[in-house]
Amino acid sequence: MMGIQTDDVSRRAFLKSASAAAAATSALGYFATAGAAEAGVLKIGLVGCGGRGNGALNDCVRSAPNVKITALADLFPDRLESSRKRHNVPKEKCFVGWDAYKKLIATDVDIVLLVTPPHFRPVHLRACVDAGKHVFMEKPVCVDPWGY
Repeated sequence: MMGIQTDDVSRRAFLKSASAAAAATSALGYFATAGAAEAGVLKIGLVGCGGRGNGALNDCVRSAPNVKITALADLFPDRLESSRKRHNVPKEKCFVGWDAYKKLIATDVDIVLLVTPPHFRPVHLRACVDAGKHVFMEKPVCVDPWGY
């Protein structure tokens, strides 16, 4: 029995490492060949300007030198304004309200970070995919079978 557990852990560790390497290689390939308008700059839009959203945004900005935050969207004006000031995003690229995500998606962003409560994610993801945007979305993807 002991050998089986050790093999399972090793297999799990191998798969985890291989998956991480594949994801990193894929991301690097995207960053290297991105067709962004501004000489390789990837334009990021954030939907969900709360604490977790700003954390994800900060991680994204630190991930590569060619990343620029160009649009923000949130249901609440105070959260959006706090993020806007912190990341120096122009007011005309900041959207508030229930349809703010649609307005952000309609901008020239290359990647949309969906960091809202999970019950909104299926609708937001569908809109992003329909618009041809790349998406980073946190888990869970949805909260019920209908969202899936």
